[in-house]
Amino acid sequence: MAHVLVIGASNGIGLETVKAALAAGHRVRAFARSAARIDLTDGNLERFTGDALKVADVEAALDGVDAVVQALGVPFLDMFKPVRLFSDATNVLVPAMEKAGARRLMSVTGFGTGDSKEAIGFLQLVPFRLVFGRAYDDKDAQEIRIRKSGLDWTLVRPGVLTSGASTGRYRVLDEPSSWRNGLIPRADVAHFLVQHIENGSYVRKAVVLVG
Repeated sequence: MAHVLVIGASNGIGLETVKAALAAGHRVRAFARSAARIDLTDGNLERFTGDALKVADVEAALDGVDAVVQALGVPFLDMFKPVRLFSDATNVLVPAMEKAGARRLMSVTGFGTGDSKEAIGFLQLVPFRLVFGRAYDDKDAQEIRIRKSGLDWTLVRPGVLTSGASTGRYRVLDEPSSWRNGLIPRADVAHFLVQHIENGSYVRKAVVLVG
């Protein structure tokens, strides 16, 4: 079993990943500014209160870690302002991982990031850019920084996120010709992340996840 650091662990995909990783028997260090409020009970869970933009916090959180899941998010209304969280946090995380010798990074970005932008239909592209453009421009920079690293990274690009339990019936699209948008529960994204913490099938690849 691995010792996994989940960054952005207090809600959304991050929290679902904490739950799934614990269920799989991994040791989990749950990193978030509000980590103390994570309402889970498990002997393998360590809550780690920290700021993903602070080098000292991230370096301390990486001590003894085998793999990192980066699952950052911003509130919806913040998407209409300049967004720097994804790239700034990654510019802290990548060199800290390289310094610590932690090589496995699974980073959740989204469908429409990087070269998957080309798979968005024309009618969807305009509203997508109006609502998500600032955030996804920053996610583009996030992915570029990760690709330039020497880490064993996987870029995970889920489609439209929904709530609910994991179904296990999602699709992993790893060829650009197959990329498309679609609905997927956050819990299924977490299932994929946990399944591939120690699996090298998608190392140094980008995948799109849809239901």
